[in-house]
Amino acid sequence: MPVVLEAILVSISMLIIFGVAFLALFLLAYTMLPIEKGLSNMIWDATKPKKTAATPLKGSFRDFSTKH
Repeated sequence: MPVVLEAILVSISMLIIFGVAFLALFLLAYTMLPIEKGLSNMIWDATKPKKTAATPLKGSFRDFSTKH
């Protein structure tokens, strides 16, 4: 087999192997997408600052005895 033909054949086979590996990783990432979204939401919810209690309105001593 001529050297040029062998080099072309090896180059094409390497490109095909690269394409198959890329496709396999892409499909793996695509199937893991729902799991990743769920984990991301869980982490964002865990790191979200907690809601603080409503601060009381400032008023005078006369407002203290009135019912709301």
